Amino acid sequence: MNPKEYDVGDVDVAWCPGCGNFGILRIVKQALAELEIDPRRLVVVSGIGQAAKAPHYLKTNFFNGLHGRAVPAATAIKAVNPGLVVIVESGDGDMYGEGGNHFIHAIRRNPDITCLVHDNMVYGLTKGQASPTSQVGFKTPLQVAGVTEQPFNPMAVAVAMDASFVARAFVGDVSGTKEIIKKAITHKGFSLVDIFQPCVTFNKVNSYQWFKEHTYNLAPSHDPHDRLSAFQKAIENEKLPLGIFYVNENKRVFEDTLDAYQQDKTPLHQRTSNRSAVLSKLFS
Repeated sequence: MNPKEYDVGDVDVAWCPGCGNFGILRIVKQALAELEIDPRRLVVVSGIGQAAKAPHYLKTNFFNGLHGRAVPAATAIKAVNPGLVVIVESGDGDMYGEGGNHFIHAIRRNPDITCLVHDNMVYGLTKGQASPTSQVGFKTPLQVAGVTEQPFNPMAVAVAMDASFVARAFVGDVSGTKEIIKKAITHKGFSLVDIFQPCVTFNKVNSYQWFKEHTYNLAPSHDPHDRLSAFQKAIENEKLPLGIFYVNENKRVFEDTLDAYQQDKTPLHQRTSNRSAVLSKLFS
């Protein structure tokens, strides 16, 4: 499949010139094309924020919901039609701040969805407030003396909760990020890919150069099935590792636990008989 098939044409894109979201969008398009995913069976879900605009620039199905609420919507979409490929595009504020509770419980449920988090360590849509991943000392128009709280560590939380796929990437590494995203999409279970990307307008500290200088690639010898090793890497903070931290292929996915699919794997919306009873069982 040609990546140009995902081109939505002459669209007025709402991101600032130089924004890291452009790079993520381009990499996601390439990954989808190389995986030959039919746009008709793909759903991209988002909440609110600059990252949440990404689905608007893909020629596929999308659901744009409330701030921090992309994950439960994506879980429901996958539940009613498990044959779909479901991807969440979210920002660090949308996923870890407003959506933090949903993030944690989605890991517990383990739906077969992929969460791509555009992590620029700032709230870009609302003009530069500190986000959950902002570094200590980061000054904003609201945090004028600098951030005092330790940043939220999504890698450590995800590994500690035994998420089935945990990875981190940097948009400046196009090929590496693309391969991580492809593996996340094809993994069966909840996949988290935290993607470092600069906000060139509201975060002058965590620039492209900063991410290059403060990250490194996990060694080929790193075993992503070793949970303890993955957690040790997740809590490193002098230099931040990039790569696939942890994989657990033995967790049952949420859709396979639903009574509605124990006998009949037909998507709920395609069933013509006993629909009310099926829905009642699913959501009771």
